[in-house]
Formats: sequence, C-alpha cells, structure tokens
Amino acid sequence: MSKIGKGKIIRGTVTGIESYGVFVSCDDYYSGLIHISEISHGFVKNITDFVKIGDIILVEVLDVDEELNHLKLSIKNIDYKMKNSVRKRKIKETPLGFKTLEYKLPIWIEKAINKAKND
Repeated sequence: MSKIGKGKIIRGTVTGIESYGVFVSCDDYYSGLIHISEISHGFVKNITDFVKIGDIILVEVLDVDEELNHLKLSIKNIDYKMKNSVRKRKIKETPLGFKTLEYKLPIWIEKAINKAKND
C-alpha cells in the first residue's frame, strides 16, 4: 500500500461531483473528497466550472484517515490542472476512404484461406 501523507500533492481522478464537493480516486487504496470550500478562495457557484468527471488533477492532502483510507483534499492553493504532454491530433480522412479496404479485403481473404488449407 502506498503511503500518502498530509501536505503532499498527489495525482487523482475525479470520480463524482456533488453540490458539496468532488470525489477523487487517488490510487487503488485511497479515495477522498474535495469539499466545496477547498475548491477556490472565491465563491463556487458551479463545481463543474473547475473539474469534470474523469479529469486527472493534482490535489493537496489535508488529512488522512488510515483506517478508512479516506483523504480530505484541496485544490484551492495549488495549480491543480494536469498539463497534457501528449497533444491530440485530428484524424485526417484520406480521399480514398474505404476504397483501399474494399480493394485489399478479397486479397487478404484469399491469403487466409490458402494459409488455412496449407496448415
């Protein structure tokens, strides 16, 4: 079991959002809650303005309950957004579309049949 300590900044995945806070899964053992008061120094009208379910974020550990493996978390004093090191590229469609598959499929089928006969 990994040791998570008070004051550490760790990575977590947003698993749920309620009006009072954000649920975060930190690893296979620990999960926690970011109370709405720990999201921002200002007024938080809508939590989804800050995080969405599935977001991978950085969180600061405020307290650890070792018996329940539960964490009290905060994002208001840190830069919680994870920087994406992999840029997503838009897939460019070829002008041929599925024509290549249409041409190659009978050839691949013939090769597979011949191989199966020989085996």
